[in-house]
Amino acid sequence: MDMTYNSPEFPLVSIISIHFNHADVTCKMLESLTKVSYPNLEVIVIDNGSTQDSSIIPESFPDITFIKSGENLGFAGANNLGICMSKGKYILLLNNDTVVTPDFLEPLVSKMESDATIGAVSPKIRFFFKPKIIQFAGLTNINPYTVRSKGYGYGEEDKGQFDQDQVSAYAHGAAMMVSREVIEKVGLMSIAFFLYYEELDWGFRIRQAGYKIYYVHNSLIYHLESVSTGAQSPFKIYYMNRSRILYMRRNVKGPKSIIPILFLLFITIPKNLCIYLFKGRIDLFRAYSRAVGWQFRTVFRKFIHQHPTC
Repeated sequence: MDMTYNSPEFPLVSIISIHFNHADVTCKMLESLTKVSYPNLEVIVIDNGSTQDSSIIPESFPDITFIKSGENLGFAGANNLGICMSKGKYILLLNNDTVVTPDFLEPLVSKMESDATIGAVSPKIRFFFKPKIIQFAGLTNINPYTVRSKGYGYGEEDKGQFDQDQVSAYAHGAAMMVSREVIEKVGLMSIAFFLYYEELDWGFRIRQAGYKIYYVHNSLIYHLESVSTGAQSPFKIYYMNRSRILYMRRNVKGPKSIIPILFLLFITIPKNLCIYLFKGRIDLFRAYSRAVGWQFRTVFRKFIHQHPTC
């Protein structure tokens, strides 16, 4: 799988994937990577403090670089570790719960090579268990009040309606290719985000630096979605909402932030807490409350606004 060599036609791509338990899922992703047609890549898997035995991964795929972090660094921290060890001109962050198609890399690299002002790209993503249904075909800007973005084509059957490249406000964290040049200019992902929104924050910084982000229509992968965190678990509710509010703190500033803050304090937070109580989900109520409390505890913490580098 490690087929690195110097080639101007096929610049080296470093694929970085984060593993946390579920070795069978990671192996499924790696198996799909063995079939890719792109001839110049390295694969780095970061075992992010797994509590289950992961030895089957390097044993089954001896050509990859397999690194144990020693502790759970979060999505951003583990990817940053992989980025700093990588050698590629382009770095592809690829979720371990994805399955790639054999020719998915060439269109991504071609798009990046075609325009020096393109800083990041993502492929078309469909749901693995509903393989005709679109998960990602680009994203709108994040609404400063709800701190949410809308996905183009999300939940639609793929009938070719998104078969053209288009500018996207953000790349998708499940499969996001970034150039090394961009990383050297904007820094790594913020480690203040343990999980969720870190790639959106990174995408915002990439655009702020003057680069464009693209959805590439003729590159396709499939995504299993939420294998590690579970749907509507307290873990997911805590980190999703902690990171959503954190994104606003980092990127909505000055006078423009007053209305979003008021909206958050007097509408969003009370509404969500009431919903969890109404549903009898005390566990989710507590998780959401902790996510809000974390914001107040970190008001003056410097790491909130820092951009790490290798």
